[in-house]
Amino acid sequence: MLNTVYQLKRPRQFETVFHEIELDYEHLIVRPLRLSICNADQRYYQGTRAEQILRDKLPMALIHEGTGSVVYDPAGQFRVGEEVVMIPNLPVEQDAFIAENYLRSSGFRASGTDGFLQEYIQTTADRVVRLPDKIHPSVAAFTELVSVSYHALQRWLCTAHARRKEAAVWGDGNLGYITALLLHVLCPDTKVYVVGVHEEKLSYFTFADEVFLAAQLPQDLAFDHALECVGGTGAQSAISQIIAHIRPEGTIGLLGVSEELVPLNTRMVLEKGLRMIGSSRSGRADFEGLMELYRRHPQVLSYLEHIVGEEFVVRDSRDIRNAFEADLHKLMGKTIMIWEE
Repeated sequence: MLNTVYQLKRPRQFETVFHEIELDYEHLIVRPLRLSICNADQRYYQGTRAEQILRDKLPMALIHEGTGSVVYDPAGQFRVGEEVVMIPNLPVEQDAFIAENYLRSSGFRASGTDGFLQEYIQTTADRVVRLPDKIHPSVAAFTELVSVSYHALQRWLCTAHARRKEAAVWGDGNLGYITALLLHVLCPDTKVYVVGVHEEKLSYFTFADEVFLAAQLPQDLAFDHALECVGGTGAQSAISQIIAHIRPEGTIGLLGVSEELVPLNTRMVLEKGLRMIGSSRSGRADFEGLMELYRRHPQVLSYLEHIVGEEFVVRDSRDIRNAFEADLHKLMGKTIMIWEE
């Protein structure tokens, strides 16, 4: 069958190419339904990645967050028309100690291999997960991002000592919102503080115990542990503030992605005996764990609906470009592309 693929040829320019998909007994075919634009997609679209990386990876179909409808399953595990969330991580081996998202041999859609901006996706059954009932379709579209926060919190919870009276999340964007929300649900006895730079964005964090502007932090602010969800050019300031205010032997979870090296106050890290744990991407176990969390705590889905941003019906490259351009100017929320037949 002929498949239409919408690749980013160079920054801000998409092209349509056609690839042949051969049906077999090992792969199922999924038609994308709703796709969510991520900051990583924007870095390629805007051309802010290093020039050598752009040369190596483009042309490439973007998007690694999305849902789809099963149109072909030779094994019969899924009904035709059943909606699933697609997993972008593509492991080729298993390791007893290293998770699939950290294996250097694993591929990842929209990072070196084509993402979900295609008419059809050929994949294996272990790279899709059934969605729970009564989930907003646009919330389902950014399941992958929520699974990244879920994965990071599982690692953080295994590392942070058991005194968790207060924990702070730095970052008032989508990642900070999701991470603080899951922290609030997973640690109901912990006071959750959120630190950001935009007062309007901080107003979204209604579940947090307290919110603070980074420029107006109380000198006596203290907490047992922290999670950094800032990344970019703001990462240095965020990490420095965390180190200054965290109590001794606290654990700092690092989630924010930065293109440049970030200076670190190692003297205070050593003096306080701090632990720092980095997390990136997620794997099938995180998607499955997140689906169970949705079932046990359906209120999470209601909060996630608050960050559904603009929704764009897309039919061609021009519509895709319009969605990316609009996403550039959003204040808060996830931009969703609704794939129309």
